[in-house]
Formats: sequence, structure tokens, C-alpha cells
Amino acid sequence: MDETLQRYRESIDNIDAALVFMLAERFKVTQAVGEHKALNKLPPADPGREERQIARLRQLAGDANLDPDFTEKFLRFIIDEVIRHHERARDQ
Repeated sequence: MDETLQRYRESIDNIDAALVFMLAERFKVTQAVGEHKALNKLPPADPGREERQIARLRQLAGDANLDPDFTEKFLRFIIDEVIRHHERARDQ
């Protein structure tokens, strides 16, 4: 195999692993948030917070030369999953 391609792929593999562990850590924290919200009878979703986060991350994406639309889609996917977890915590 091409040595340069192999190095690129190893870097991609390392980045993918870091992303998985970062997402796992994020979901541990959002699980605790969901439990807190359920115990305190707070709504599972916070649209104002979501919009602020999206705006903040769109700005960060632009600063990083990453497509802000892609970043928003990615974040929206995560937010929707977190809300489902919070709804499940509320309903238990």
C-alpha cells in the first residue's frame, strides 16, 4: 500500500477514535443533565439553549474553515438524540 495513504488513514483512524470517546463523554454528561431535569420536572428540550449552541458552533465552524451547515446538521443530530434520552428519563 502507498505509504503516504497509509499515514493519512492512520491519522483518520485516530481522529475517529477520539470522536467516539468525546461523544461518549458528552453523552455521559447529557445523561446526568436528563436525570437532573427529570428529578426537577424541567422540560427535556431547551430550544433557546439549542439555538445558542447552534449559533456558537456555526461560528466556530466558520473560524475552523468547516462548513457551518454541516456542523449544524451534525449538532442537530446529537441534540435530537439527547432530547430523546431526556424524554426517556422523564417518562421513567
